[in-house]
Amino acid sequence: MNKYKVWMLVLAPCLWGTWPQLAGGQSFPARDPMVEKSVQQVSADSLRAYVQTLVSFGTRHTLSTETDPRRGIGAARRWIMTRLRDYSRRGGNRMVVEEDRWMLAPGERVPFAHPIANIIATLPGTDTSDHRIFMASAHLDSRRSNVLDSVGDAPGANDDGSGVAALLEIARIIADQHFPATIRLVFFSGEEQGLYGSRHLAERAASEGWQIAALLNNDIIGQTTASETGLQDNTRVRVFSETIPVAETPEQARMRRLTNGDNDSPSRELARYIHDVAKNYIPNLDVVLIYRPDRFLRGGDHFPFQQKGYTAVRLTEYYENFNHQHQDIRLENGIHYGDLPEYMDFEYLRKNTALNLATLISLAKAPAAPAHAWLSAGELGNTTTLRWTVPAHGRPVEYRILMRDTDQPLWQKDFFTTDTAILLPYSKDNVFFAVQAIGSDGNRSLPVFPEISR
Repeated sequence: MNKYKVWMLVLAPCLWGTWPQLAGGQSFPARDPMVEKSVQQVSADSLRAYVQTLVSFGTRHTLSTETDPRRGIGAARRWIMTRLRDYSRRGGNRMVVEEDRWMLAPGERVPFAHPIANIIATLPGTDTSDHRIFMASAHLDSRRSNVLDSVGDAPGANDDGSGVAALLEIARIIADQHFPATIRLVFFSGEEQGLYGSRHLAERAASEGWQIAALLNNDIIGQTTASETGLQDNTRVRVFSETIPVAETPEQARMRRLTNGDNDSPSRELARYIHDVAKNYIPNLDVVLIYRPDRFLRGGDHFPFQQKGYTAVRLTEYYENFNHQHQDIRLENGIHYGDLPEYMDFEYLRKNTALNLATLISLAKAPAAPAHAWLSAGELGNTTTLRWTVPAHGRPVEYRILMRDTDQPLWQKDFFTTDTAILLPYSKDNVFFAVQAIGSDGNRSLPVFPEISR
């Protein structure tokens, strides 16, 4: 449809004194029944059992024993592989489970060479032409107060047994399901020693050309009480997203400055997407957007992927409890220390697991996002013209145009069209826009922030 026709469709009702209700005609369901059914299958009891088993291995320190059948990271890794392969068999052997193993050379926090491995579970997409990967991750390893102590007990119930349990539960639920795009679940080793596992896999992903469209990194997502203050909150989870991409090119920096898109990095759009998923599918859970790549002066397993230019965020509980993180088990001055299951909230972990699951399924079922969107800057005025490309994968039935005031963190209004262009009665001076593709089942792509077209 040409610009003149779009203008007439929008302007015609104004002859009677009002602008049209552009957001009122969407035809897709508000929720996908398949996502709702999957979310309902997440079990707090299953999550508790996973964590208790992980703790039973005594320590999962990256440099702990590989050969003991009941103790150490080797035993924990073999148990996880067994669980994943069992889920794969139940689902018709579609989920591919692999161990990516290499030798960790001596270095920072690694006083001697030691075997190390990541575990990867991949549910291939059914559209063989669609190479998008939607990934969730957690780290398997644990630590004591002394990060070099690989022998003593380091239960790691919440850090990061909570994330590992979430991925196992997701694997159990999706193993027999079919989505157009690929879902990949990754269990990293070496996080506590210095992100060794995630750096290794980010290098591999970049060298092999993995098309990771989104990465959800889960690290400490299962407890609700703050140390020191004693504040509690099981209704909020933090999502950390980078503001200016660490891998930004000079041309991308130039476009960001021209569009004032400092608050609209791909990772920030993913964080907003997760916020919308929580509103749609997860009762009594609010996503709090944190405008940092990670906690203050700290980092996580999503960071090496951001460095390679991938869209990645970190999910973390709202309140951290440092009495139960990186601590030897002990009673000192009346305070109990140690990362044990009794200090966790498994209903809260259930909600955070469901949030990951709903996000992964929504993205894997949705059409791809438009590769490009443009905002017309060739004329002055109090209207704005947007246009975009048809997605490379999937069959969108319509498009959703998002809008917010420049001082607002979340999208406030939306408009719908079946065309690849729209003229809106809002000045680009005052608002920001983004575009999503929508499938027939209502699932939406990630939002695309527009570039400038003259």
